Amino acid sequence: MKLRGLYAITDSQLLAGRFLSYVEAALAGGVCLLQYRDKSDDAARRLREAEALAKLCERYGTQLVINDDAELAARLGVGVHLGQTDGPLTPARALLGRDAIIGSTCHAQLELAEQAAAEGASYVAFGRFFNSVTKPGAPAADLALLGQARARVQLPIAVIGGITLDNAAPLVAQGADLLAVIHGLFGADSAQEVTRRARAFNALFAS
Repeated sequence: MKLRGLYAITDSQLLAGRFLSYVEAALAGGVCLLQYRDKSDDAARRLREAEALAKLCERYGTQLVINDDAELAARLGVGVHLGQTDGPLTPARALLGRDAIIGSTCHAQLELAEQAAAEGASYVAFGRFFNSVTKPGAPAADLALLGQARARVQLPIAVIGGITLDNAAPLVAQGADLLAVIHGLFGADSAQEVTRRARAFNALFAS
């Protein structure tokens, strides 16, 4: 499948009390890829939520990846997204098989993207591009990086970090394939607004 469009990432605190309703609202607006991101130690809840998301994604034809947990991904038969502290991608690729989606955080470094590509990544993620609520201290990336990455890595490129409907268009214009969004999508007052934002993000790829 082609990885191009809105890449929604869950946030347990932001979505507290409306987790599944807001995720389903986003899926209804069109999500290319959904990442379940939960940094807590509550393994039972994480399994329960991930299973619920897997069912939702199946219904909407959306691919699911789990943040930083290849074992949970293998249990559900879905993909994984790995950060730089999670070790090489090779063991995850061996565990999940040839067809699983495996993403890699590359911050603002082309060398990390090239390494991820060599290790079997399905896409590479660069960021942050703007000030981010989720990771206020993350290293900053710029638009020029996208053009350089396009020339050097033959993989879909995800961009992350403070992305909103007001600032996303230049990223798509510079070659971003996936807009990874948390607050800019789910920080909404209603499920209807989440759906509207999802459609608007995807519309940026149509022009």
